[in-house]
Amino acid sequence: MRKQENLNIAGKQYDPSDYERTDSLSSTLATTHEQVSDVYMEGTVDGVIEDVNGKDIPLSGQNEQ
Repeated sequence: MRKQENLNIAGKQYDPSDYERTDSLSSTLATTHEQVSDVYMEGTVDGVIEDVNGKDIPLSGQNEQ
């Protein structure tokens, strides 16, 4: 029985209803989803894309300095 419970926990994925649930796993998934969403949507403040070769690329409408 314990092994099946562990498999169920390991296979759990985020679901929007996790925000309403009170169990620890759902709460943690909801919190992690929120953090990832915030970081993904925030981007960078300076509006510059970091090039892998070391030269920054300004977004359109900005002058390169």
